[in-house]
Amino acid sequence: MSQNIEIKKVKEKAVLVGLITSREDRARIEEYLEELAFLVDTAGGIPVKRFTQSLQVADSRTFVGSGKLSEIQAYVKENNIDIAIFDDELSPSQIRNIEKALECKVIDRNHLILDIFASRARTAHAKTQVELAQYEYLLPRLTRLWTHLSKQKGGIGLKGPGEKEIETDRRIIRERIALLKEKLKKIDIQKTVQRKSRKSLIRVALVGYTNVGKSTLMNLLSKSNIFAENKLFATLDTTVRKVVIGNVPFLLSDTVGFIRKLPHGLIESFKSTLDEVREADILLHVVDISHPEFEEHIKVVRKTLDDINIFDKPTILVFNKIDAYHYVEKEADDLTPIEKGNIPLEELKQSWMAKDNEPGIFISAKRKVNIQELKEILYRDVKKAHLSRYPYDNLLYQDL
Repeated sequence: MSQNIEIKKVKEKAVLVGLITSREDRARIEEYLEELAFLVDTAGGIPVKRFTQSLQVADSRTFVGSGKLSEIQAYVKENNIDIAIFDDELSPSQIRNIEKALECKVIDRNHLILDIFASRARTAHAKTQVELAQYEYLLPRLTRLWTHLSKQKGGIGLKGPGEKEIETDRRIIRERIALLKEKLKKIDIQKTVQRKSRKSLIRVALVGYTNVGKSTLMNLLSKSNIFAENKLFATLDTTVRKVVIGNVPFLLSDTVGFIRKLPHGLIESFKSTLDEVREADILLHVVDISHPEFEEHIKVVRKTLDDINIFDKPTILVFNKIDAYHYVEKEADDLTPIEKGNIPLEELKQSWMAKDNEPGIFISAKRKVNIQELKEILYRDVKKAHLSRYPYDNLLYQDL
């Protein structure tokens, strides 16, 4: 009698390492490590311990210094840790020295993000973009990674392009990079043609930090069923849907989420995906209002948009997840500093709206709160954009 046997993948145990320098205080580094832990969870690992070290600058040999490295080494050995993940980019020599001391896999944040992108890529376009970014990241680190790639082990940090495509030396890798770039050029031309064929309609693009609820909002507005979950980078491929509000049709696109310290190679290889944002008429900048660092996330998104030369585009700030916002009321004699968590939501709305020039709205996509108000704002702005392009259509419109 045959029996179905379920084989469960063993999750790797990881230690996380962050560096406190003169530029970043402890609280900020703890927040970075919290995000790194979420990345590890998304990659299928288990973050079990966090280490921080205070230095003016990173140690050129071991990143954290010999004393802290010995402390990490002891913990790794005692607890059978599989992988050490550093929150900042490591040089090839640092990785080599740390790996020798810890006797476990060592990767940095960039490598981890690339690994997640590799596991999330579904279409040929996304796979090509990620593969190119991987090769460009691996090229200067090829000597260290050679044994990993040849053994074809599984686990975090080892979802590489594969041994058969890294056969002998850097020359072959460079040839592969050149081929991938040519392939992406052809895909980019196809995507450009597709975008031109949709040019008659106003285009709205969802942008924002990763895991802020863009795909959930996309599903709600377009009545579609795009994959959405509480994981980082759930969406890699740009999805475009036609939406009609009242008598106004427009195209709505969902794009890859941004994150702090996003590897430059990913931004470069995902340029065609980001062209959907660049060519949009209106941006819906979605923000997770329940996150304690939401203002920092807004800055990261705006800086990333600046980095890809997107300036002064009409933008609507959509503060999502108001259902998850927790307000802890302070006692009258409580002298603790005022923080996001002890400001009433209404007061936070007023303070934020007063200091920002972009129109905004507070919603819950999950609970469908204030969605009608968002639709009214969209109707107004899309209609305005359409009439500026096609003034003769004015008689076709009626108020929502």
